[in-house]
Amino acid sequence: MNFVWENTVLAIIAFGILYWLLSRYAFGPLFSIMEKRRELVLAQMNEAAQTRDQAIAYVEEQKQALEKARKDAYDIIEQSKQTGGKQAETILADAKAEANRLKDDAVREIESEKNKAVAALRSELGTASVQIASKLIKKEVENGPAQEELVNQYLNEVGGRQ
Repeated sequence: MNFVWENTVLAIIAFGILYWLLSRYAFGPLFSIMEKRRELVLAQMNEAAQTRDQAIAYVEEQKQALEKARKDAYDIIEQSKQTGGKQAETILADAKAEANRLKDDAVREIESEKNKAVAALRSELGTASVQIASKLIKKEVENGPAQEELVNQYLNEVGGRQ
């Protein structure tokens, strides 16, 4: 194989010219396109990272909202239990008060009926006394065994009515 220096020099000169032409007309636009592509990829990667961060933040926000909703539901349930307990206590207290009122009314009514019965008995006893007196006056019995017998008889009659 023969080594020819002229061919080598011509090849180096041709390569130099080609390199100069490429750098003047092709490498600039080519590197510009590559730089734009690199910037686009970086922008997409940054956008994807931001979207991922937003998704993570949204998921955390949803978890917090769900936890808050659970807590609110638990609070509502507890409040309902307490309200129900208070209502039950109020109903029991009202029932006891009503029972006491009815009992007091019954005691007053019984006392009133007792007083009426005593008044009626006194009235009847008064009537009986008047009848005894009128019988005594009608008979005009003198003091003696006949008058005593009449009083005892009438007292026995009155005693039998009671």
